[in-house]
Amino acid sequence: PTNLGRVVMLSPPNQGSEVVDKLGSWAAFDWVNGPAGQQLGTGKNSLPLSLPAADFDLGVIAGNQSVNLMLSRLIPGEDDGKVSVERAKLQGMKDFLVVPHSHPFIMSRDPVMKQTLYYLKKGQFDKASTKGDI
Repeated sequence: PTNLGRVVMLSPPNQGSEVVDKLGSWAAFDWVNGPAGQQLGTGKNSLPLSLPAADFDLGVIAGNQSVNLMLSRLIPGEDDGKVSVERAKLQGMKDFLVVPHSHPFIMSRDPVMKQTLYYLKKGQFDKASTKGDI
């Protein structure tokens, strides 16, 4: 929409997640995540990989801490237990921030909420405030 404004995504699987690649065929995965969960992998049926680059003012915050070490073992590099830091990135994003939080809790952390509001107001993350308080 022309009036979209600024957007912040929190730990999005913008390039899919290897967790879906490894566990998507399990009945329990399908029961918990449904058909939409099956579309979040990194293969040829990946919905995220079929989407275009961001053509809007976008900031992405990714986590690099996990409460699920079993799932983290399925993901190469830094991750939040569901999505790797690298796969959270989206072509066309204006700013990117990595915080020490996990996927299930990132949205409820005060510093993440503050960074989100900062981005919505200023169009960038407040990197100066990230020293030790996130």
